[in-house]
Parts: sequence; C-alpha cells; structure tokens
Amino acid sequence: MWLAWRVADLLTISEVSRRSGVAASALRFYEDRGLITSERAGSGHRRFRRPVLRRIAFIVFAQRVGLTLEEIHGELDRLPGDHAPTRRDWSRLSSTWSMRIDERIEVRVVFALCHQRLSFRER
Repeated sequence: MWLAWRVADLLTISEVSRRSGVAASALRFYEDRGLITSERAGSGHRRFRRPVLRRIAFIVFAQRVGLTLEEIHGELDRLPGDHAPTRRDWSRLSSTWSMRIDERIEVRVVFALCHQRLSFRER
C-alpha cells in the first residue's frame, strides 16, 4: 500500500514541466545546480516528488525579481529536506530576501533615473 502511494506521488519530468510551466531542459539544469532533486526509476528516468513544484515556483519567482541562482540555492538550503516546506518555512524564508528585493528595486530606480537624465542631456 505504502509503495503504491509513493509511486503515485512521483511525477515524471514532463509532468513537472507541464504543471510548473518550466521547460524540461531548465528542470535538468536546476537539478544539475542542486536547486531541485529527483529520484531515478528502475529505467533511469527522473521522478520528482510533488513538493518540487513549490520549489520550482520559488525559483522562477526569485529569478524574476533578480536573485541569482547562487542566492536562490542558499535560500533553498534553509528549507527542510525531509518534508514539504510549511507556510511557516516559506514565511521565514521570504522575510530574509524581501529586504534584498527592495534594495534591488531601489538600485533599478536609481539606474533608470540616471539613464533618463543622460538621455535628456544628449538631446
């Protein structure tokens, strides 16, 4: 019974790709970088546990707001590895990187203002 549940809980790379909207090649890249993990089936195919979908969503979001893969890796290392992260785990994690996101936004705003001033001077 437990084995049947465990097998049913594992997703193929194509299922993870479809559900997350991330290309299979990117998933393999994330795995190579240690951002996500998979198990190997007897055939050698990757099988992912369902909680990987949350990690992928975090990776995608973190990349969109400008975190590097190294920063993302460091943040993901703070999550529990033995079970799916809880809301509390995610909240603890987000409290540390939200300040960094705010700093990056400030830098981009300053950069945009400088660019605007330089463009105005060239006219």
